[in-house]
Amino acid sequence: MHFPFYIFGIHPHLLFESMAYFIGFRVYLYTRNKERIPLDKAIWVIVGATLGAAIGSKLLYWFEDPIKTIENWNSFLYLAEGKTIVGGLLGGLIGVETAKKLIGWTRSTGDDFVLPLTVGMMIGRVGCFLTGLDDHTYGTATTWITGIDFGDGVKRHPTQVYEILFLLLLVIFLTYLKRRRIGWEGLLFQLFMQGYLVFRFFIDFIKPTPHPYWILNNIQLASLLGIFYYIALVLKKQSEKRREIHA
Repeated sequence: MHFPFYIFGIHPHLLFESMAYFIGFRVYLYTRNKERIPLDKAIWVIVGATLGAAIGSKLLYWFEDPIKTIENWNSFLYLAEGKTIVGGLLGGLIGVETAKKLIGWTRSTGDDFVLPLTVGMMIGRVGCFLTGLDDHTYGTATTWITGIDFGDGVKRHPTQVYEILFLLLLVIFLTYLKRRRIGWEGLLFQLFMQGYLVFRFFIDFIKPTPHPYWILNNIQLASLLGIFYYIALVLKKQSEKRREIHA
C-alpha cells in the first residue's frame, strides 16, 4: 500500500473527514432522544458544539510547540493548519454548555452525542491512517507485529488503528450500559469523555510529537484537565443520587 492512499483520485484525509462530519451529523439526527430536547433547541446546541470544537481544536494545536507558535504568530498559513480531536471535544463541551445557557436549557444533552462522535471519530481516523506520514498522527518506531511502514522504511505504531479499536470497544460498553439503563442522564457522555481522554493521555507517550511540558505534550495536559473535571462531575452526581435515595 502506498501512502497517501488516494480513493478515486480524492485525498483520503479530505474524503474521510468530510464523511465523518456528514455521517456523524446524520447519526445524531437519527439517534437523538426526541423527548430530551426539541429540534429547534437541539440545532442551537449543535451550533455551539461546532463553534466550540473549531476554536478548541485550533487553540490546543497552537500549544503543541509554543515556541514555534510564537515565532509564527503572524503567519496565517501556520496558524490555520492543524487541529486536535481533544481540543475539539473540550472546546465543543464549552460551546454546548454556553449554548444551553443562552437558550435556557438545563437538561443534559451529552448522551445524544456519544454515538455520533464515536462514528465520526472512527471514520476520521481511517482517513488519518490512509494519509500516512503527511498526517502526523502515527506513532513512534516499533518492532511490534502491529508496526506499519508508512512509506519511509520505518515501521511505526499505527496509533490511528489503535484509536479506532479503542473507540469500538468503548461504544460497545456504553451501549450495554444504555440498554441496561444504568446510571443517570448524562453518564454515558461523561464515561465516553473520561475513557477517551485516558486513552489519549497514554497513547501520546508513543507519538513523536514535542513534549515541552516536562514529559507531557499539549494533548496530555488537556486530557488531564478533562479527566479531573469528569471525575469530579461523576463524584458530584453520585453524591446527589445518594442524597436523593436517603431523602
